[in-house]
Parts: sequence; structure tokens; C-alpha cells
Amino acid sequence: MKLGNQIEEYLDYVIVEQNLTINTKNSYQNELTKYMAFLVRRGIWNIEDIKYEDITEYLKALSNQNLKPQSIAHSITVIRNFHKYFVKTGDLKQDVSKNISQPKLQKKLPVTLSVQDVDCLLDIQIETPFDYRNKAMLELLYGTGLRISELLSLTLNDIDLTNCTVRCMGKGRKERIVPINDFIIDSLSKYLEVRCQLEKRERYDYLFLNNHGKPITRQGFFKILKKILSEKGLDPNTSPHTLRHSFATHLLENGADLRVIQEMLGHSDISTTRIYTHISNQKVEKDYKKYHPRKDEE
Repeated sequence: MKLGNQIEEYLDYVIVEQNLTINTKNSYQNELTKYMAFLVRRGIWNIEDIKYEDITEYLKALSNQNLKPQSIAHSITVIRNFHKYFVKTGDLKQDVSKNISQPKLQKKLPVTLSVQDVDCLLDIQIETPFDYRNKAMLELLYGTGLRISELLSLTLNDIDLTNCTVRCMGKGRKERIVPINDFIIDSLSKYLEVRCQLEKRERYDYLFLNNHGKPITRQGFFKILKKILSEKGLDPNTSPHTLRHSFATHLLENGADLRVIQEMLGHSDISTTRIYTHISNQKVEKDYKKYHPRKDEE
């Protein structure tokens, strides 16, 4: 079986057996296509002919492109999983990728907004149905910590205003129920009253629609967010994930339990959530130095 066919087989496995998302599948496909192109240039057309040195040379080529360590680490993960699969199926006798080491990654603390900046962002002047929609989207993002992909995939059936919850599908197609506050309920209720004005001849069940009556895309949302940030004079680099980080950080600073935050964010591992404790500790130190009566005089 040629490499191209082996990649297709593996990608089918990723979708069907591992229950991963289309975005993950596309990411894997992109990585493996580049990997295959490199191998073909070296005269390798079958996974059985790949040697440890071929993989290390490929990673050197990636490194020479000045890619970030995170990007190279992702490539290594995809390559490892690819080889591991064919060892599992019996097509490979040994896994030549298992001894490939991951680059050391420097963990960066997430960027967050202050409560004041969030209040400014969410203070949207309502004049049109699009304003109601934008207000509801931003209230949901900040008030629940949803990922942008989760927000834009919401349907009308995922919103339960009676029980004050929203149901979303996270990474690995894991479903979770997240509570929503009065601000979200109010903005969603008002948006749902005017949502029919955004509908066109073709109807969609997706919660948030664009000006063509179709589901909003990631690119469309980013344009909306950038426009609002510009109008309000806020940091133009603010992203949907910034609101997710701000949600978690503000909860932690106000006494929320880390396990509860983990559940709401949909993190499978508590260690992923612990990064927000570092942000909170930084704020404690900053506030201590700023407000303690016996702080050092400058």
C-alpha cells in the first residue's frame, strides 16, 4: 500500500474510531501530507521503508523553516500516532518513531482582559438585530468560557433558558453542560426575539447567523470582534480565546474551585487548568506590592 493510501486509512481511523473532530482530522492531514512529500523526495513510497533517520531529517527540515517549537511538537505527535497505528494493525513490525524526542516547550501564560475591559467590550449599543447577536455571542463566550468552535456550532436546541444551561460539544466530541448567568439569559432572549430577521429562504438550526442567513464562520466572527475592539479602543490582539482565559482567571480570582473551572472549560486533565493559578498568583503579588501599606517607597 502506498503512503497516500496509508494516510487516507489512518485519517478514516482518526474520524471513525478515535471520534476526533473534523478540524483535528484536517490538521493531521496537513501534517501528514507535508511528511509524505518529504519522504517521496527521498524515494520513500511506503511506511515500511521509513527509517529513524528519515524522520529526524524531516524534523531538521522543519526546524530550518524557523517554525515554533509548538508546531514541531505537533508534527512529532502526528507522526508518532501515524506510525503507532500501523504497528497496531500489524503492517509495521517496529515503530521507528517512538524514540523521537519532543522539543522543550516554554509555557506562556495566557493573555487575559481586566474585568473593566470585559465590561467595556460587552457594553454594546443595541440598534440592529446584528447588535443583539453580537452582544449574545460575546456574553456567551465570556460567561461560559466556550471555545470559538463550540460557540459557532451551537444550535437552537442547545440553549435551555428555563434551566439556565447551554450544551456544547467539545474536543474529542465530548458533550458538556455549562451554566449560564442572567446576563447571558437576557442577551440570548432578546437575540432570539429578532433572530428571525436574520433568516433567509434557506433555514438553519445554528444559533448564530450572519447577514446571509447562514451560520457564522470563524473568519466572520473574527471580523466582528476586531470591529468592536477597534470601536472601543481595546487591544486589537484580543481573541475569542482571550475571553475564555479571562473567564477562567476571573472565576479563580473570585474563589471558584479549580475542579469546577476544569469541568466548565472541558479540560480532560486538571494540569491544563492549573495554568490559571499562576496568573492568579501573579495578580496577588502585583496587588500586594501596590496596596500593602508598608510597600517599598520608590
